[in-house]
Amino acid sequence: MTRISFLHGASDRLQATASWLLQASREGQRIVVYVPSVEDRNRLDRLLWINPATGFVPHCQAGSGLEEETPVVLASGLDQTPHDEWLLNLSNDVPPGFGRFEHLVEIVSTANEDKLPGRERFRFYRERGYPLEARDISGEAA
Repeated sequence: MTRISFLHGASDRLQATASWLLQASREGQRIVVYVPSVEDRNRLDRLLWINPATGFVPHCQAGSGLEEETPVVLASGLDQTPHDEWLLNLSNDVPPGFGRFEHLVEIVSTANEDKLPGRERFRFYRERGYPLEARDISGEAA
């Protein structure tokens, strides 16, 4: 069963995502980032090129042909993803087909447009018996 981690309290959802992806990629994780919003996907792409300031997080867009060899894949859909270890959800909905991933990460900011749908997703997963972890990241550097 998919393990689900909620990282809540971020001041900026995409900045917190970039920081989390940096750490996870350094640990050798392979992550699909579900980000259906073109604007958010482009902003995250830019953040991954400059975070950290002296490097970048290796990533590509789904459909680029580089998915198999790239640890972080930004995807607008989840029909054809290269791996199913980690999924990071940046939509405000339950991601389609999330159950095939080993671990789902939800990063939720303090903004109401983020927080309220995040609570609904948390409730959805809890009611279906998924193992949940919640961690406050408000004190962590973004």
